[in-house]
Amino acid sequence: DLKSGNEASKPQNTKKEVEYICVDTIPKLKKMLAEFRDVREVAIDTETTSINALEADLVGISFCAKAGKAYYLPLGHDDPKRNLPQKEVSEPISKLLTDKSIQKFGQNIKYDLEVLHRAGYDIDPISFDTMLASYVISPSGRRHGLNSLAFEYFNYRMQPISDLIGTGKKQKTFNTVDVDRAVFYAAEDADYTYRLRSVLAPKIDELKLHNLYYNIEVPLIRVLATMEEEGVKVDADYLGKMSREMEGQINKITTDIYTEAGREFNINSTQQLSKILFEDLKLPTRGKTAKKTGYSTDVKVLEELAEIHDLPKLILEYRQLSKLKSTYIDAIPKLINKETGRVHTSFNQTIAATGRLSSTEPNLQNIPIRTEIGRQIRKAFIPRDENHLLLVADYSQVELRILAHITNDKTLINAFRNNEDIHARTAAEVYGADINNITPQMRRAAKTANFAIIYGVSAYGLSQQTELDPGQSKDFIETYLARYPGIKEYMDDSIKFARENGYVKTLLNRIRYLPEINSRNFQARKFAERIAINTPIQGTAADMIKVAMITIHKKMKNMKSKMILQVHDELVFDMHNEESKKLQKIVRDGMEKAIKLKVPVVADIGVGPNWLEAK
Repeated sequence: DLKSGNEASKPQNTKKEVEYICVDTIPKLKKMLAEFRDVREVAIDTETTSINALEADLVGISFCAKAGKAYYLPLGHDDPKRNLPQKEVSEPISKLLTDKSIQKFGQNIKYDLEVLHRAGYDIDPISFDTMLASYVISPSGRRHGLNSLAFEYFNYRMQPISDLIGTGKKQKTFNTVDVDRAVFYAAEDADYTYRLRSVLAPKIDELKLHNLYYNIEVPLIRVLATMEEEGVKVDADYLGKMSREMEGQINKITTDIYTEAGREFNINSTQQLSKILFEDLKLPTRGKTAKKTGYSTDVKVLEELAEIHDLPKLILEYRQLSKLKSTYIDAIPKLINKETGRVHTSFNQTIAATGRLSSTEPNLQNIPIRTEIGRQIRKAFIPRDENHLLLVADYSQVELRILAHITNDKTLINAFRNNEDIHARTAAEVYGADINNITPQMRRAAKTANFAIIYGVSAYGLSQQTELDPGQSKDFIETYLARYPGIKEYMDDSIKFARENGYVKTLLNRIRYLPEINSRNFQARKFAERIAINTPIQGTAADMIKVAMITIHKKMKNMKSKMILQVHDELVFDMHNEESKKLQKIVRDGMEKAIKLKVPVVADIGVGPNWLEAK
């Protein structure tokens, strides 16, 4: 953390140079509101009792409308004499927070919005978020936290919260902090958020990110906050039953593992496993050298060994089941919010460099859907009551459609325009066969290639994912690129553009920098080249679903149905039975018309009693 920097990064401004005011009486509040009468924009920050917005109680609010001058309003500190009287101040505070003529902004303002909603307030309009601005300007690597940004742009070291609440087991909550000590910390947050906007906003315009930022990322804040607050109902009994069944499976596999190994050992110890596989059972080490802890027992090694012995196969199964059980099946019921009875995932806008959303607690993106057990986990996500069903809408082959649009490849464009089976079409092109005579095996190879080649897969890589050997894979890739010349040209052009400019862009101008694109390190350079090819496609798909979410959210304003989850190219809705037809039209239009491409964009929609069966 940059807060704990060296002596040279001690705060440059002393308390004398800034004016941080504690607004703890009605006259002081009136004075602040009078000062804000002609203000057109104000930075907001909240102090709370928890980093989880949906469990946090509001302790205080900070406002700043001029660099170096900020106000702190104590509302929920333990010393009641120092707090503003809630009954008398809630109306004037609410008026300020929702005054349409004053633009509001913050640092990760989605959090403040949810906290204020819980306390009975709203923020409107939201015009800027410094964390999001930092992210669209530089999406990779750099930290977007307030402390890091204050240090980066102003060489200023902010007061760490640990000064006030401590760390570790002795950590207190903010409500216990003395108001006089809280003022500087809280007001400083609003002050530096205000200052940051003045340096970040011009950068957004300079980089031509205006549309992406103000029309997509900022409006999405409210959409995501609404989804997080809504949450999703989870069938805890079903997960409990699944957990018990899995426990039985794991115990059985454990017994089988001991039988194959000839003795009991700690299955989770890679050192002990390595000894059994390579010393006791004398399985081939494939020319690898041993580390201090023994030979590697990672997935790749075990998958190779599984072809010649049952033990590695059982270990893989054991690891997969144990991970699913601990990460999802046992963890999700613990995430059920006591007040709402639902699970409220957090959607992160500033993590993935491609522009995709990610989620935590639970991480929905990582629930494996390629395995039967992974799919069964989705069955636990259910509608709120018997008057609702889940509606699931999924973009059909959206990345390949974007690829067709960006590459302008005629064969690909025509295949989509004629509504052909795109994988069968690829197989027909590569194998030189009639599209009606394609075997399932040919189609499988083509399907893998369609998704893998734009990720820069090698002949060896393709052979690992298909039934082709490396020689056949090499021929397949060469024929593929010859049959789709637009794709080959696009791949070469993307790398050339990245080499010359140091970045690539999506259709909506989202930028991703590639510092390694001219690296002398072969591996680093190859990785950057793959990103140069893939980011414009994956990033455009991410932009597309965000545009769709904003449109759909607006149209659902007064409906009983709610949008509740987003995973990659998929949206999930808690749909009221009476609104089925209406919602399906809104969702289909919103998704299919989000970004106009040269080929049709298709959303597949399903309805069902849970997330799995709505597909």
